Amino acid sequence: MRLRVPGPRAVPRPRAAGRARTVLGTPARPGRGQRGRLGMNSLRAKLTLVNVALLALGIVAAIAVSLMGMRHYLLDSVDSGLTESRSTIQRSGLTLDHLRYLTGLSSLDGLSPNSERPEGLPPSESTFVVIDREGSPADIGPLPPTALQHALTKAAGDPVELARHASPREMTLDGGAYRVIGAKLEDDSVMLMAVSTENIQSGVAKALKLDLAFGAVLLGLLAVLTMIAAHQRLRPLEDMVETASAIADGDLKRRVPAHPGAVLETEQLRLALNSMLQQVETAFATRERSEAQLRQFVADASHELRTPLSAIRGYLQLYDKGMLTDPEDRTRAWDRVNSETDRMNHLVAELLTLARLDQQPELRFRSVDLSRVVRDAADDLRAQEPDRPLTVRADGSILVQADEQGLRKVLANLLANVRTHTPPDTPVRLGLDRCEGVVHLTVADQGPGMASEDAARVFDRFFRAGRGAGSGLGMAIVQGVVAAHGGEVAVRTAPGKGLTVLVTLPRTPAPPRPAAPPRPVEPPRRAPSPPEPAVLTRAATPVPPP
Repeated sequence: MRLRVPGPRAVPRPRAAGRARTVLGTPARPGRGQRGRLGMNSLRAKLTLVNVALLALGIVAAIAVSLMGMRHYLLDSVDSGLTESRSTIQRSGLTLDHLRYLTGLSSLDGLSPNSERPEGLPPSESTFVVIDREGSPADIGPLPPTALQHALTKAAGDPVELARHASPREMTLDGGAYRVIGAKLEDDSVMLMAVSTENIQSGVAKALKLDLAFGAVLLGLLAVLTMIAAHQRLRPLEDMVETASAIADGDLKRRVPAHPGAVLETEQLRLALNSMLQQVETAFATRERSEAQLRQFVADASHELRTPLSAIRGYLQLYDKGMLTDPEDRTRAWDRVNSETDRMNHLVAELLTLARLDQQPELRFRSVDLSRVVRDAADDLRAQEPDRPLTVRADGSILVQADEQGLRKVLANLLANVRTHTPPDTPVRLGLDRCEGVVHLTVADQGPGMASEDAARVFDRFFRAGRGAGSGLGMAIVQGVVAAHGGEVAVRTAPGKGLTVLVTLPRTPAPPRPAAPPRPVEPPRRAPSPPEPAVLTRAATPVPPP
């Protein structure tokens, strides 16, 4: 009789934890070269434009205020001179005849206002004209009124009205700007005095050009300095973009470097981003490790379930083909089918227990006498192995708030581990102690012990030291139940020195201790609870088929 032996398990190769999965269709992230071509959309350019625009507005406002003030000051000086001259003439009581007489005297030296100036002297910026009672410009001196004097007379209009004004007026004579004021003489004639403001206008225009040139140079210098300063200040942000792009490409260990000249806000952002990236890397590594463990768990479970299924299928094929002709062979085959069925039943029940523990169910905590639970487990072990030396130290009553069925499952698995992996005559010790609000449960044997590398994996699912008997889920269930009670479980062992399992339970209900501190990364959504699988049970002693 030849049975098909299942081949070795194919363990899937875990993906590297430092590589991130890429998504098809994701737009390319900007690199350093692309960020340099962003142009006016970059923050650096916008900061430069804002600074230049604000400075330009300030320069324009300063130039306007300064030029208006300078022009007002100069015109006020001219007006003050004209007003003082009018006051002097009116106080002196001059008439047109007096002016003609005085002008006649001055004409002896060639200094009449109507005479031509000597060569080499600058042209006069002021002029005057006397308008008689008929409204015509009067002749003063040997020369008739000039064209400028006629223009002044025509521009003045009503000279008497002009003489009544307290302040000079702005007029345009022969295309030039003048400040004009009138003074009434004693004979009712009016003297009009005009001073040119061309030099003032020319000076203001030159000052405007100089200010604009200086402002343009200042704006250019500010733009260059702003670009340089913005590049230095925004360099940490560029590093953050590069770091984020590198992490998106798979380099999860990349961090934002520090800059000595970084401002406080940028440094705080860098520290917060690095902290977030560290948590993301840890969460991603945890997820990768969980996925690898899940794949390993599925592979191990498939292998463990495939072995009894293959044996059952083989015996059924032998029976179907009529190869089991001997009644003893049929009985032996049927016993093997029942044995593998019991194995599958036990395996599926333990898988279901682990699945429920992974979902963190709400345990039914109540007051439990742990000493009585330990003594009951010891009685069960004596009934199963009467010849095994057993020492129990669980006197009195030790009450804890716990789930009684869970604690009985822990003791049953620990003692089943002892029965499976130690000889029948190996001494076993059960102990129970109280210490500072916790209870210590000890299960120790003097068996062959375990190597350090095997002890490190004793709580892994489907792990069996030396590929021995058992499903490899007992210690994982022990750890899950103890963790659900907020306790801890540890082992002490060495080759040839036995195995000691120390379970620490709080006397009051406590939440399970998290494996890691809470992280700001959104946890993956928990899959809906799978439907409870049907547990294969053995009814009574089966009757083999005929």
